[in-house]
Amino acid sequence: MHFYTRLIVLMTLSALSAGTIAQSDSSQTEAQQQDETKVLETVVVAATRSQQDIQSVPAKITIIDRATIRQQQLTSVNLFDLLAKLVPGFSPSRQKLTGFGESFRGRSPLFLIDGVPQTNPLRDGSRDGVTIDPDVIERIEIIHGPNAIQGLGATGGVINLITLSAEPSGELNQHAEFGLTSADDFDGRGIGLNGNYRLSKDFGQFDLVSSFSYTTRELFFDGQDRPVGIDNTQGDLSDSDAYNWFLKSGYDIDENQRLQFTWNDFRLRQDGDFITVDGDRELGISTSTAPGTPPGLPAENDVSTLTMEYSHADLAGGRFNFQVYYQDFEAVFGGGTFGVFQDPRIAEPGSLFDQSANKSRKLGTRLTYSRSNVFDTPVNIISGIDFVRDETEQSLILTDRAWVPETTFFDYAPFIQAEYQPLSWLNLSAGVRYEIANLEVDDFVSIAGNTSPDFDLTAVSGGSPSFDEPLFNAGFVIDPLPWLSLYGTFSEGFAMPDVGRVLRAISVPGTDVDDFLQLNPIISDNLEGGLRINYDRLSFQFSYFDSDSNEGSRLVANDDGIFDVARQRTSVEGIELGGEYAVLDNLSLGFNYTRLNGRFDSDGDDTVDSDLGAVDIAPDRLNIYLQARPLYWLGLNIQVSTLFDQNFENAIGETTAEFDGYTTVDLFLTSQFDRYEISLGVENLLDEFYITYFGQAGTNRDDRFFAGTGRQFSLRLAANF
Repeated sequence: MHFYTRLIVLMTLSALSAGTIAQSDSSQTEAQQQDETKVLETVVVAATRSQQDIQSVPAKITIIDRATIRQQQLTSVNLFDLLAKLVPGFSPSRQKLTGFGESFRGRSPLFLIDGVPQTNPLRDGSRDGVTIDPDVIERIEIIHGPNAIQGLGATGGVINLITLSAEPSGELNQHAEFGLTSADDFDGRGIGLNGNYRLSKDFGQFDLVSSFSYTTRELFFDGQDRPVGIDNTQGDLSDSDAYNWFLKSGYDIDENQRLQFTWNDFRLRQDGDFITVDGDRELGISTSTAPGTPPGLPAENDVSTLTMEYSHADLAGGRFNFQVYYQDFEAVFGGGTFGVFQDPRIAEPGSLFDQSANKSRKLGTRLTYSRSNVFDTPVNIISGIDFVRDETEQSLILTDRAWVPETTFFDYAPFIQAEYQPLSWLNLSAGVRYEIANLEVDDFVSIAGNTSPDFDLTAVSGGSPSFDEPLFNAGFVIDPLPWLSLYGTFSEGFAMPDVGRVLRAISVPGTDVDDFLQLNPIISDNLEGGLRINYDRLSFQFSYFDSDSNEGSRLVANDDGIFDVARQRTSVEGIELGGEYAVLDNLSLGFNYTRLNGRFDSDGDDTVDSDLGAVDIAPDRLNIYLQARPLYWLGLNIQVSTLFDQNFENAIGETTAEFDGYTTVDLFLTSQFDRYEISLGVENLLDEFYITYFGQAGTNRDDRFFAGTGRQFSLRLAANF
């Protein structure tokens, strides 16, 4: 859909909304007096940088609270899995260490922890969602669609993980829990254990919370009671150990000023006790595992993040916040005798085994100042500036070669956002963020495998390409009735292509980084309209969006199964809707549904003509859930997730990939006795056998034909004292 057509759609929505207001003015008082109506719920969202009420934001927002996170941990192997089951528009989980091929509204999400970006902009190893244990997450705030306020990387949306804070009771609070996970046949090879200990105390001016979590996993089993194949290349959660140290301390300087420090250290490492057994796509046999020691070093994630934050609640009449952070990130991937790794100077071509490690170090600052009712007018202002310095390299660690040369990225981004409420039922907002980016790459020599079969080393001239781009947004929120809110918005997102993938694939001698077109940034334009309803026992949300990028980024597999970057125009449109109805005070039913359509320009004629692949976009899905509390001490939850069939076609209508959908059911039981809690989760209750979305449609390799997890039980015992 063209820009002007989409703009007309939103203007029409605005006009219809205004008409609704005109019709409702005379009956609004009467409606407010009726028992069955209620005012839309007020929820404050930190992800907007200004502690905004959710109802004033012209975008779809999902909030996942602490209780839901803890429930989903029983049946979710990682954060990707949790999000896939709860968030419309998020791709199905691969159930692996990697999040590669998992998108949000057909584009990349920006993961934040307390506002600190986890994404590595230069070499996206798709491990940014596995940097913290969910045990220390208080809530998750998700802004759907591009968001310039948070900046670099948020072309699909923002996923902000808010960590735990000390409880304000003034007492020493301790929490201990133990969990056990097993496949339904209780095979000893499938037993997993986890534990968490946490203490917190609010001393008055000073508060502290500390946590340690440990998880050990063995094998997962599919619906046919066969071991699920381990991905020893991208990394896996099976056959792994993980720990997480977390510490947050705060000091209230006075009633307005606060200084806070947060440290999080996360490490997950595969044990390396199993090898991959290839599946057979033609026969429908999934990839499996067998005892053995895979070559090379085990895959792992090792991430340390340190944050200091200063806030002033009343500085010159406004709220000031300054954050500085440092992150040391290392991801080790498994290896192989891939063609690109071969070099006859080292070993006979075809015999050289190697593996890579991605290392990134980020130093950044985030400054925000917000003020309400500027000059005694109904105008609120949010302004600030972000800075990040990211230094990234990817090396082949067994032969000590630079696959991606050391590359440094600088990004400065001042922004200002205004919110204006001329009428009690109308809220307008607009803003601009100016991205000023610079990339520094020294001269380097690309590896010999890029020029196979000649294996010539390719000299590449470094450079310092720079980009600057203003990003605009504008939106409105209309509240024609106390229980109804309508919104429309235009926003732009900014991201770097996977620079590492681009640089490491250079094979043409004399290439100059300064003139290499594929390093241009990705700019996406998003138009969205929707509504929110909270009427008596019913809550409902609907949104329609259309996102275009004239020079998008698409991942295409080469002969080794390694994905390279293709810069082509891309377009994604879709609808998201969801709702919940409280049948009784202790019984609720809910659902969410997503439908996406993604296309790209395959021939460069500026017209999208082919379907985006499974690594770029999620299938249509429907989630249905039931929440009940049959007894005051017993909670029962059932959730059903359906992924629908999908065919992918090229410009001439040929099928390039197929996906056979499937349905899974999860069950949760939670018992609360004073300070003690017993929880049981059953993942894939009906023991459905299925091949994952990525395993079916994201690749055609037999060693990646992965089945999903079959029926699995999780038991958790917890105590607060």
